[in-house]
Amino acid sequence: MLTLGQLINATNSKEEYAKKFYPYILETFEKYNINTPIRQLCFLAQVGHESGGLYYTEEIASGEAYEGRADLGNTVKGDGKRFKGRGLIQITGRANYSKLKDAFGVDFIATPSLLGGLNVKKCTGAQLRNAALSAGWFWDSKKINAIADQIDINKKLSAGTANRNNFIKITKLINGGENGLEDRLSRFVQGRPYFTTQIF
Repeated sequence: MLTLGQLINATNSKEEYAKKFYPYILETFEKYNINTPIRQLCFLAQVGHESGGLYYTEEIASGEAYEGRADLGNTVKGDGKRFKGRGLIQITGRANYSKLKDAFGVDFIATPSLLGGLNVKKCTGAQLRNAALSAGWFWDSKKINAIADQIDINKKLSAGTANRNNFIKITKLINGGENGLEDRLSRFVQGRPYFTTQIF
């Protein structure tokens, strides 16, 4: 089972933030079969970057840049701001919020803030839970466990290696590009010793 220390180190989070998210991360891992050291480490390194170390649950930007983005389902005036990135992986757009509504039975269309309320200090328990579970949902929808399984946790993510290439694939599925890649890699490297020394 994931330990609090593993969560802190793989996300580079403060202990107080990690403690708040810990039960919901455990629930997420169980629900979406993120159940091996490499799957968990990859997930946490990515989520750690996206959330600024389990701090942000809502995009800092206004979301105006997403206005009119049909690819995100933002077809109604104001959708860009209304459905800006929220959750630990920054779910964005009316279409994704609608899918989450169906998956979780929570009306994120009527109340988008249920997915995350600015940051961990301002969130209710329900918001923290939704923020964590939505990241697992996105991870699962992109079938990222299968890519993580191709990474050898006992080998480095050196440039040009299959390990690094697969980590980059994960990053692109989450981010759409390689934004923040070095930070994501850094969190993976920092967390790695905590996942290779424990027997699962």
